[in-house]
Amino acid sequence: MDVLDDLLPIMFSVIVGGIIGIEREYQLKSAGLRTMILVTLGACIFTMLSMNLGETGSPDRIAANIITGIGFVGAGVIFKEDNRVSGLTTAVTIWICAALGMTIGAGYYQEATIGSLVVFLLLIMFKYIQDIIDRISTRYTYQITLPYEDGVVEKYETLFKEYGLKSIRGKQARNGEKYTIIWRVQGARKNHETCTKILLNDTTIEEFKF
Repeated sequence: MDVLDDLLPIMFSVIVGGIIGIEREYQLKSAGLRTMILVTLGACIFTMLSMNLGETGSPDRIAANIITGIGFVGAGVIFKEDNRVSGLTTAVTIWICAALGMTIGAGYYQEATIGSLVVFLLLIMFKYIQDIIDRISTRYTYQITLPYEDGVVEKYETLFKEYGLKSIRGKQARNGEKYTIIWRVQGARKNHETCTKILLNDTTIEEFKF
């Protein structure tokens, strides 16, 4: 009986982690199926251990250390690319998997089931919602390098306005005759696509990154 009591939460945590991990794997995220399963399983085992050591140890301290350790794991999947931060959703998903694992380890199976289904549905729904938002408004970083001339910055900022894009001027650098300007440009996805085609076909521009 004791073996079954210990086996049930372990298997349940693997299933819960697997459900969430499948969605992350499908989205090609850095932390996928194996990571989510191991995080949920590890949190579950640590919680079970803390409860068994309740009389001789400190369950609260072990639980707090689980949260601290998961913070380090989550930080490892957050990356900063130019002016964009990626991996926040994956980091939060790792954090919630640890919470579900602790819930299972403490024996609250109903709460863990409801929580895992809510997380799974939110991850799926928010993906579609995010796609809709990106079609309406998304931000890119435009970096243009071209020969310097007076009024060149205003020329391209006018171009952005013509295509319904809002721009915020960033760093500027001049090296000899080469002039590099960076903008943070926000607007509808289709407007970005049209504007970038114009910029890619602009023979004046020597280098264009976006």
